[in-house]
Amino acid sequence: MTYSIFCFSDAGASLALKLCEMLRVDRLNVHSTPKYAGKHGFTEHETISSATGDLFRESDALIFIGAAGIAVRSIAPHVVSKVSDPAVLVIDDRGRFVISLLSGHIGGANGLARSIAGLIGAEPVITTATDGAGKFSCDAWAVTHDCAISSMAAAKDVSAAILTGDIPVAAEYPLPEELPSGLRRAEEGELGIYIGIHKNDPFDTTLRLIPRTVTLGIGCRKDISLESVMAAVRSVLDEANIELRAVGRIASIVNKKDEKGLLEAARVIGAETVFFTADELNAVPGEFEESEFVRKTVGTGNVCERAAVLAGGELIIKKTAVNGVTVAASVQERRIEF
Repeated sequence: MTYSIFCFSDAGASLALKLCEMLRVDRLNVHSTPKYAGKHGFTEHETISSATGDLFRESDALIFIGAAGIAVRSIAPHVVSKVSDPAVLVIDDRGRFVISLLSGHIGGANGLARSIAGLIGAEPVITTATDGAGKFSCDAWAVTHDCAISSMAAAKDVSAAILTGDIPVAAEYPLPEELPSGLRRAEEGELGIYIGIHKNDPFDTTLRLIPRTVTLGIGCRKDISLESVMAAVRSVLDEANIELRAVGRIASIVNKKDEKGLLEAARVIGAETVFFTADELNAVPGEFEESEFVRKTVGTGNVCERAAVLAGGELIIKKTAVNGVTVAASVQERRIEF
């Protein structure tokens, strides 16, 4: 994760240094005005607002140590959507309060505020309604459990309704005996939540929370196009009634690690990629549909099924060929926890 910290006083700079020691992250940048940057070696900016635009797009979280008004004015021109905006926090320079200002749920600002407050002995300030009422937050749960959200409009409806009553929830996995406040078991109704990888809509308005537990194993001819890969993927998943957004990983053989169409498809889907050697694929136990032509070409008789199993778990869709692309799918076991 990438964090960007802004500070505007000696006390703020001292707290920024403390956070640098406490936060174990992949990348952390500290920005300040010339007066304090010179003292502490932080990145210097004449005005913080001049740096905010790029950092707003590049950072997972922005932390302002100072007045909330400075943060609001700095980020205001760059706010786009709760789906894409980074977490934004404000901490007073004495370290008494940590305020979740923007993207509390999907961006993770609420959780980060609580974590940082615990580290520095401050009070987290969380203003989102479901958190304040102690109710289940569908979007925060989705982020924490690596689930896609089928509809932000439906998520908004659920979040509003859950404040005044319990919302029905159904799933293709066993639900725990104890549900969080705001949820009740049911499989029909006007508005509800469905958790699963399939395109099921048990309610009149269904918010689907989609675990990214599906791995696609893909084999393809050389110089395959993005359009061909996506058409094959959609065809196979549609036939199985599986959400495209359930795909979290695409697996193939190392010979395809530079295949542009395959890599672009992974980017479009939002999936990670993993590539295996022929020896690794041949070592996968199980019965797979073998092709002597493929074996002679790449060293293993089946790429897609073996790659899907090796990278993802139980095979749920066997090898399917569509216009120069072979697709198989596996799924990881999922347990629902609240």
